[in-house]
Amino acid sequence: MLKRIITAIVAIAIFIPICIFSDYIVFPIAISALSVIGVYEVAKCVGQHKKWVLVIPMYILAGLIPMSRFYLLKQSHFFMLAMISIFFMLIYSFAYVMFGKNKEKISDVTTLYALFVYVVGCFSSILCVRYMSAGKYIYLLVFLGAWVCDTFAYFTGRFLGKHKLIPDISPKKTIEGSIGGIIFTIGAFALYCFIVNKFWGDKVHLSYVTLIILGFFASIISQIGDLIASAIKRQYDIKDYGRLFPGHGGVIDRFDSVMLVAPVTYIVFTVAGMF
Repeated sequence: MLKRIITAIVAIAIFIPICIFSDYIVFPIAISALSVIGVYEVAKCVGQHKKWVLVIPMYILAGLIPMSRFYLLKQSHFFMLAMISIFFMLIYSFAYVMFGKNKEKISDVTTLYALFVYVVGCFSSILCVRYMSAGKYIYLLVFLGAWVCDTFAYFTGRFLGKHKLIPDISPKKTIEGSIGGIIFTIGAFALYCFIVNKFWGDKVHLSYVTLIILGFFASIISQIGDLIASAIKRQYDIKDYGRLFPGHGGVIDRFDSVMLVAPVTYIVFTVAGMF
């Protein structure tokens, strides 16, 4: 427990300055680095991390795709580049199997490709949210939604939990904890809306309705992200994806909830902006 607390304190001490300077290149560099490490972790999980011909292009794209969002001013340009890159990686992955003289299992390669798209897409979504028109005031919701839900689901489940949620995947998670995470996340988002409107209301005005809806979906999807990561670990019989965060595991272990909240946040604010 002490190791987890120390790691959390150090991580927060690094995270806050990165967020403060999120207008500058340091933020996309940090997210791109997490993307690359995340792809390495899933490649290692499925036993493909030493297949250098296959994984090196993935590592390169895992860093370049999120970083490109910082340089491409129009979201449409970024999405076009991302789609081309992902399609290229798909063809490259199949070519790797075809020219592998039956030494490579197509199931292993396609699983890695799917996880590559999942990791890179989710981390790229964080930058897509940050560089929306009001992104400076809403991107923290990606982290807030995941970590508030995770924290309060844990404590609610610990003190009130009686009914297991999905014991085959995560034995400690309870239905009561899940509901607690949802309630507290919605409350946290409403409070965040109040604070932003009060102190930065002359620059941006956030809708309580939008944030409450987002809080509801973010709390659910963050738990799904956590369960997805746990299910993959059980499938491949590993305890943690990595050791970057002592006591917490790797990037995927620490950001499994955050990853899915990012695209949901982007979608909700995009849809809200249409009306």
